[in-house]
Amino acid sequence: MRLEIKVFLLGAVIFCCLFLWVQQVNMFESIVRVSDSEKKEQTKKMVSLTRGEETFEIELETYLKGVVGSEMSPSYEMEALKAQAVAARTFVASRNYKVDDTTASQVYLDDEQLQAVWKGQYETSRQRVEEAVDATRGEIMTYEGKPITAFFFASSAGKTANSEEYYNSALAYLRSVDSPWDETTDEDYISTFQCTKEALGQALGKDASVSSIQVSASYESGYVKTVQIDDQSYSGREIREALQLRSSCFTIKVQGEQVIFTIKGSGHGVGMSQEGAQGMALEGKSYTEILKHYYSGIQLDDVYNS
Repeated sequence: MRLEIKVFLLGAVIFCCLFLWVQQVNMFESIVRVSDSEKKEQTKKMVSLTRGEETFEIELETYLKGVVGSEMSPSYEMEALKAQAVAARTFVASRNYKVDDTTASQVYLDDEQLQAVWKGQYETSRQRVEEAVDATRGEIMTYEGKPITAFFFASSAGKTANSEEYYNSALAYLRSVDSPWDETTDEDYISTFQCTKEALGQALGKDASVSSIQVSASYESGYVKTVQIDDQSYSGREIREALQLRSSCFTIKVQGEQVIFTIKGSGHGVGMSQEGAQGMALEGKSYTEILKHYYSGIQLDDVYNS
């Protein structure tokens, strides 16, 4: 009888210990959950967004869901969308989280605008964009510890351009790299533009029709460096912007009074090609591989741990 009592008491003690242990584990898990929730709340980043005459604050990851869906088709491969999310997050970080909603910064559409754009594909598109942004939460690209200027554009001409070929500064992480995927993924890879010599002169602010025009120099990347028009030299960028050409990678053919431009790719050509990112993703490349291809020597960091 005494043995049975001892066994009973021992079992009771073991049960009580187990009960107390379970309670402590549950309490610890609850504390961890609260701690994680508080940490996430404390590490929010706010973006100062100017839309027309109005400026307001919006949480970074929420802002990005309106950018990624505006700058890249949600139908693109998920790894391409993730690369776009990191590039967009990096871009706004480099601007100290102060941007507008135009191409001068990054295009941003709110939920109502996205519904109007995506129509019947709204739910699917929204879910894909949210997945890309959430999967890369906080990730930005840095060079020597600072957020890079993460330029991106639609489609290259087979190579991207060095930053100084279009902009003023030579940046070590914006070097020309091969981008052979664009020709396959971009349905409008080659486009044409035609105008008269008189219209060209007007576009360049001249008082008369131009007499002669030819590309006088191109960069190794394929983008036009200079164009000689009569006795004046223009940069490829100046010609592109004056005529609103799709890119500054073009050839020129003159037929009588007509000037015909044949253009490759779309955009300024600096940084990540979105069509190239899609092509790499279709080949099974990850978003980090895509980013490290288009942005030389970068590191991936977390804005919420900085």
